[in-house]
Formats: sequence, C-alpha cells, structure tokens
Amino acid sequence: MIMFDYRQLATLTAILEEGSFDKAAKKLFITQSAVSQRLRQLEDKLGQTLVVRSTPLTATSAGQRLLKHYKQVSLLENELDEDLRNHAEEGFTSLTIGLNADSIGTWFLDAVKGFVFENNILLDLKVDDQEQTHHLLRTGEVLGCISSSSSAVQGCRCIPLGQMIYRPLASPEFIDRYAPDGLSSENAPNIPVAVFNRKDPLQHRYLEQKFNVTKFPHHLIPTCDGFVSALIKGFAYGLIPDQQGQEHIQTGTLASIDPTYEVPVPLYWHVWNLQTDLMKGLTQALVVEARRVLIPISE
Repeated sequence: MIMFDYRQLATLTAILEEGSFDKAAKKLFITQSAVSQRLRQLEDKLGQTLVVRSTPLTATSAGQRLLKHYKQVSLLENELDEDLRNHAEEGFTSLTIGLNADSIGTWFLDAVKGFVFENNILLDLKVDDQEQTHHLLRTGEVLGCISSSSSAVQGCRCIPLGQMIYRPLASPEFIDRYAPDGLSSENAPNIPVAVFNRKDPLQHRYLEQKFNVTKFPHHLIPTCDGFVSALIKGFAYGLIPDQQGQEHIQTGTLASIDPTYEVPVPLYWHVWNLQTDLMKGLTQALVVEARRVLIPISE
C-alpha cells in the first residue's frame, strides 16, 4: 500500500492548476527546484509519469486521478477542521466548481450567496460551455459542475436543476436591416451571428437543424455582458437565455428574429459522492434557487 506524501500531492495539484513549475513555486512559496524535486519523487514512488511536459503542463490519466483524490481529501480535512476548531477563528474553505458563463451571469451567484457567507467559502470557478464542464469533473479539476449532460460520472451524483430557455434575439434595427420577414434558409447564411466561443454549439446547432445552414458570418464575443451589448448595438443576432433577454424584450431594445423558435438547455448538478455538510449545503442551495428561476426539465 502506497503512503502518500501530501506535500507532494499539493505540489502536483499546484503544477496542474497553475500550468507551470514557476507559477506553482510562487503559489507554494518554495523554489522551482523544490517543485521539480517533489514531483520527481512522487513519480519515482509511483513508477509512472504524472505530468505531460507541455505548455501549459497537463496531467496524465494517473495525474488526473491523484488530483481528484487530493481535492477530495482536502475537502474532507477542511470540513473536519471546521468541526474541531473554534468557530470564532477566521478560516476559509476553497471549493472548485465548473459551470457555464450564462449561469454565472444570471442565477448561480444568487444561489450560493448565503451558503458562501455562512460557511466562509472561497469560490474557484472554472468557466466552460455547459457541454464541456463534464470533462472538468471527470479529470478531477473540480468537485462539482453544472452541465447539460444527464450522464453521471463514475463516483458522482447527477441532480436535475432545470432548463434555461434560449431565444434568437437582435435589435429591432438589425432585424429591419437583415431579416424584416424573418430568418430563412435563403438569408441565414449571410446574416452576422454572435457566438460566445468556439466551443459554443448553440448557434451552429440552431441554424443547421432549422435551416440546414452550416456556414455563416459570426463574431466571437466571450463575455456575457459584452454578448448582450453586441446584440443591442446591432452587431449581430444571437441566442441568449430568458434570464438575460426578457427585460430587453420588454423594453424593446431586443426582439426575436425568429419568434416561433426557442432552445431549451437542461442543466444538471454533478457532484462527487462525498456526503459532507458542505457538499449537502452547496447542493441544497443550488437546487432551491434553480427551482425558483429555471424551467423544470421535461421528462
């Protein structure tokens, strides 16, 4: 049975989170040589490579498993420490969560606000498309994630949260200019679209499924506020959730370029099977707020 040196595991985690030996050394307040030595000792002990020496540094499959193990142990230790120490003392617990930008920009922070304040939590949020966050959980980079996938990762629970409804919106001036009679297979290939990032499949899927259009001019706008602002200013049309779009529809700054169409995106909370008070509290906070602001997922 291997007895782990948790300083070495902490060093491995810092290397993978920071992406370089130099940044890991600064985070741990040790020398770069010490970082390299600890990693080499851990790899020698296990007899296998844990880090792919690329730019940035990435984990091998074994490194991913150790990363996940260390994060789980750290969470359990933090919770035990919280139970044993004087609660009047200061101290924070860091929770790493993967989620999509639209959730951060709409309902997520309201959901966890009370939980964060009551439990002295520091959030380490890793943002990716809702179809990509699953990977962060599988590799051990996060302890929980919000994903559009309903398939549970091994060793994790999957809890339905609700749906975000997306609509193709644009400024009235943009619609009058490009599609006064609505979108069609004829004009859709020539109208500018706003895309959140290259991993975002919503616009591509919408145009391909409805109009059989696979190529179209598009802006890449990887911020929630900037995305909506670009639509209001008439740069493009794009799919945005009702939580962001409804107020603009009501004030007339945005309208649907395809009024009959909406895209439901289901969201699920995936979390490690650690039955700790923190995990229970975080899950409860997310579920309560999701039920309040999201549409129930259709069976």
